[in-house]
Amino acid sequence: MHDDFSLAGYQSLIGELIARGYQVRGYDDAEPKQLHVILRHDLDMSLQAALPIAEIEHQLGLKGHYFVLMRTEMYNPCSARAAQAIGHLQRLGHEIGLHLDASLYGNEESAVEAGAQAESVILEQIAGAPVRFISFHRPAKALIGRAGALAGRQHAYEPRFFSEMGYCSDSRGAWHYGHPLDHPALRDRRALQLLTHPIWWISGGVDGLAAKLEQFVGERADLLRQELAANCEPYRETLANLSRE
Repeated sequence: MHDDFSLAGYQSLIGELIARGYQVRGYDDAEPKQLHVILRHDLDMSLQAALPIAEIEHQLGLKGHYFVLMRTEMYNPCSARAAQAIGHLQRLGHEIGLHLDASLYGNEESAVEAGAQAESVILEQIAGAPVRFISFHRPAKALIGRAGALAGRQHAYEPRFFSEMGYCSDSRGAWHYGHPLDHPALRDRRALQLLTHPIWWISGGVDGLAAKLEQFVGERADLLRQELAANCEPYRETLANLSRE
């Protein structure tokens, strides 16, 4: 069960870290030389996929960081459905941060800074709370290890979080920095920033990355059909005719 990408597997992983003496902390109080673990979740594809993970953490009395993409074709962060998901994450005690696709702003640092500020303000309006932390979506090498705040906010790739403490990610549905329980930070008794993408942990009865992504695509298509039917009478009639066939 070492690579069990499921809800049970996630709960087991966090439970094992706690059993080894780790305490869950936030970006504001995690110390690199302490047995602290930051639970970071980048919401690349789905806000709804984050909710079961958030429930597990809440049941364990833990708080995570959930980073929302503002400029994406995967979901609309300004929709009522998105606002409900973000509100639910907050009610469970988790913190909402900005997942910034810096590639959209070119190579000028001033443009990235302005983009981060503008997106943070919009997310703050949606969440009704300050956005204090930023993570980068598919970060350029220049951003990894970047010292100092961005738009007056801490970011997840500052040296304190990325090099002074351990860093582990399930990017692309696999542990590309090694499994968290085998990470050198655990051997050295250092802190760990644990990045997960909830989409990989929501199985819905299917196994394999391709099957999980196809399931996600199907769910999005169903939602789009429902929205079209609710807002477009010709399509509503077409859908009704198809359902009768």
